[in-house]
Amino acid sequence: MLTAVRKPNHAPRIDNRIARFRYTFLDTYECGISLVGTEIKSVREGKMNLRDGYARVTDGELWLHNVHISVHAASSAFFNHDETRPRRLLLHKRDIRKLASRQQDSGLTMVPVAAYFNAGGWLKVSVALARGKDMADKREVLKKREDDREMGRVLKNTVRI
Repeated sequence: MLTAVRKPNHAPRIDNRIARFRYTFLDTYECGISLVGTEIKSVREGKMNLRDGYARVTDGELWLHNVHISVHAASSAFFNHDETRPRRLLLHKRDIRKLASRQQDSGLTMVPVAAYFNAGGWLKVSVALARGKDMADKREVLKKREDDREMGRVLKNTVRI
């Protein structure tokens, strides 16, 4: 009897660390993404940049804009893709309608937080409904981070009896 053996997933996880600094996340959604063959090969090699990306609802569909996926080096120019083309995100219609209404009503934005491969080998993009931080919020986060580091140093250097 033959059984299917699943290979371990060694594909990289691509994070948008700048988004965590610029925005406060309210809700997070896991979406599928529609890609062409050379795009998925490039993502498996870790050549994806989410930094300037955003998502927008257009005609009842969720689209990911301004995300850079490098061309695949081993493919000819004929088969390669446009690096920053809009890509369709796959999400349930009710979730898309909810995102569209919340985004229009309260001036929120949708930013990609991470891209990763799930256990089944499918590429998933985590999209967050977010509110932009002002400068005071950013300073507060930096101050809290520095205080936590200082507290860790003090606790590490304290002699325990």
